Amino acid sequence: MTGGGVHGRDHGGGLDAAVAAYGGTRADWLDLSTGINPVPYLVEQITPEAWTALPDRGAMDRLLGAARTFWKVPKGADIVAANGASALIARMPLMIRPYVGGIHIPGPTYNEHAAPFATSGGHWISEDPEDSVAHIYVHPNNPDGRLWDATVMGGRPLTVIDESFCDISPADSHIALSEDRGIILLKSFGKFWGLAGLRLGFAIGRPETLAPMDLDLPLTSMSDALGPWAVSGPALEIGTKALSDHAWADATRKRLAVDADRLDRIMIAKGARVVGGTTLFRLYDLDDAAAWQDRLARGHVWSRIFPYSRTWLRLGLPHPDRWDQLEAAL
Repeated sequence: MTGGGVHGRDHGGGLDAAVAAYGGTRADWLDLSTGINPVPYLVEQITPEAWTALPDRGAMDRLLGAARTFWKVPKGADIVAANGASALIARMPLMIRPYVGGIHIPGPTYNEHAAPFATSGGHWISEDPEDSVAHIYVHPNNPDGRLWDATVMGGRPLTVIDESFCDISPADSHIALSEDRGIILLKSFGKFWGLAGLRLGFAIGRPETLAPMDLDLPLTSMSDALGPWAVSGPALEIGTKALSDHAWADATRKRLAVDADRLDRIMIAKGARVVGGTTLFRLYDLDDAAAWQDRLARGHVWSRIFPYSRTWLRLGLPHPDRWDQLEAAL
């Protein structure tokens, strides 16, 4: 059993299927199949207007201002917010529409990036980086945590840098490249802040990159394609508070690093070998990943295995109160 694939796409999650196969209730399970911070940003009271009024421009401006400061976005780059990074990933073919050619996505990596190009027309996934009109990098990569050097970025009509997991290490961000023509950075709110259900993501790039033109034929910009209310009122409010709370971010990075080291020690003691990851998820090499997933599932711990490797197992971090459950399952 693999983790949570839908429509032929392989993902973490899918806890309902695990419950159906191994029993228990969702509350019994420790879901380590994703790379989501198990100690999310604390959501305090949300104003009634965030629920009852249509999101206004002022709320969006406050969110984008907080995002610009938090990520140190260059002045020459614009920011577009959407209901999750996946909504922006799905619209990437729009940004490359004037060009026909291959899309190079070094793998193995997050497979949602390939999906929209498979149906966009005029594009195909190419193994040749030199013969491609677009490059897409996940930085740090999922699942192995690989970091991509800035020297490989750019030089194509479109380069997408997905930094969904980069908030654990701001020094590694390529945010400075967002001022360069043809480069779009993606940021995810759900991973580091642990609020995946909020659905909030950002695209950062030059105005003309986020709104390409094909000679005299104007193409819909990413902002136009998302519509007038791309982010909900509660997400605007929560996102602004969280992105403005730099002290929480600093403390969270330290805690994640400590917990990632603890997880490695536990797994190494059981015979696993660390082959990559970030401080939000760890990747281990084992004799039989499917057997390990089965063993963990019998203890109601859900993990992630991959269709392209029989030995890789990925684990997110347990909540601080549930380390004992992981150790018992092992």
